[in-house]
Amino acid sequence: MPEALSPLTVRISTLGDLVAALPHLIGFHPEESLLAVSLRGSRGRVGLTARVDLPSAEGEDPVLDVLVRSVLTDHPRQVALVVVSERTDRLSRPVRTRVPDGAPVAELPHRELVRNAVGRFAGAGVPVCDIALVRRGRWWSYDCTEECCAPGAGTPVPSGTSPLAAASALTGQVVEGSRAALTARIAPVRFPAAAGMAQACAGVGHEVADRLARVGPDVHAGESWAAVRDAVDRVGPGSVGTLPDREVARVAWALRDREVRDRAMGLSLDAGAPGAEVLWTELTRRLPPPLDAAPATLLAVTAWVRGDGAMANVALDRALTGEPDNSMAVLLRGALEACVAPGEVRWLIRSCLSDLPDRDDPVGVEDLFRSR
Repeated sequence: MPEALSPLTVRISTLGDLVAALPHLIGFHPEESLLAVSLRGSRGRVGLTARVDLPSAEGEDPVLDVLVRSVLTDHPRQVALVVVSERTDRLSRPVRTRVPDGAPVAELPHRELVRNAVGRFAGAGVPVCDIALVRRGRWWSYDCTEECCAPGAGTPVPSGTSPLAAASALTGQVVEGSRAALTARIAPVRFPAAAGMAQACAGVGHEVADRLARVGPDVHAGESWAAVRDAVDRVGPGSVGTLPDREVARVAWALRDREVRDRAMGLSLDAGAPGAEVLWTELTRRLPPPLDAAPATLLAVTAWVRGDGAMANVALDRALTGEPDNSMAVLLRGALEACVAPGEVRWLIRSCLSDLPDRDDPVGVEDLFRSR
C-alpha cells in the first residue's frame, strides 16, 4: 500500500476564523442551520462538527437532543455554537434604561433556541464557550455587548483563501453551495447514457460469471482487484477523459466480491485516496442499481476518513437507495449516526487489511464493525 498522506494541521484562533471554516468542516455552505463544534483538550482542538436544520419552536426538543447526543460522542471539553439564518432581527422591550419610553429594540434572532441549546450542553457538563450568528456575509456574537455586535452591525466573515481552504483543496475536498449540490454531484446519469451503461453491465456480468466458473474464485479475485487498481490509476487527479462503459461495468462487478470491496476500502488510507474518490464518484453516477451500492459505500468511507461527514451521508443515502439491504452500507449508516470518529474508521480498515494475505479465513470490515 502506498505511503499514507500526513495529516495537515490548521490553526483556527478566533470566532471569525471558526465561522469562515464551517463550510470546510461540513462540506457545504449551511443554510438555516444550528451547528455545534466540539472543542477538545486544553488547546481547544476542533473535533466533530454537527449540524441540524433550525427547528420550529414545537420541534425544538428532539432536534436539540440529537445535536447534543451527537457532539457528546466526541468527548468535547467545550462547544461553540453557530446559528446560520437570514431571519431578521426580532423586536423586544428594552432592558437598558437609556431607551426612552420603553420603545422596542432590535435583538438578534433565535436567542431562545440558543439559550435552550446552551442549557442542554450545560446539563451534560459541557460549557458553551462561544455563540455566533451568521447571515448575509457577516457574523455576530450573541454574548458581545460592543457596538460591532449590535443587530445592525456585525463583522464581515473572513474571506480569501484561508489556510483551511488551502488544506481542503490539497486533500481533494470540494465545498458545495448546499447539501442539495452534494446530492447532485452523484446524481444518476440519464438516458441515453443510462441505457448504454445498463447494457454494458448485463454483457460484462455474463462474461464475469463465465470467467469465475473457469478459473475459480481465487484467481478471479486477483483479476478483479487488478481491474480496480488499474481503473484508480487511470482516473486520478490530472487525468482526462472517462472510462468506457465496459470498463466501468468490469469494476462494478469486481466490487461485488466482498474481499475486493474490503481491499478497495484500504485505498482511502493511502496516497491514492484522491484517485479512488474520483473513481467511486464516477461509478456511483453511472451505474444502475444495485451495482451502484458498492462504489457509493466506498465513496462514503473515503469521504468519512478525511472528515467529510456530509458527503459520507449523501453517499450512503445513494447506496441504500440502490440496495436497501446492503449490509455494509447499513452498518456504516449506524456508525455514522453514532458519530464514530474518522480515526476509528481508519483503524478498523487497517485492522482488517494489515494481514489479509496471510489469513486462511480473513475477517472482513463488516465483521469488525459488528464487533466494535
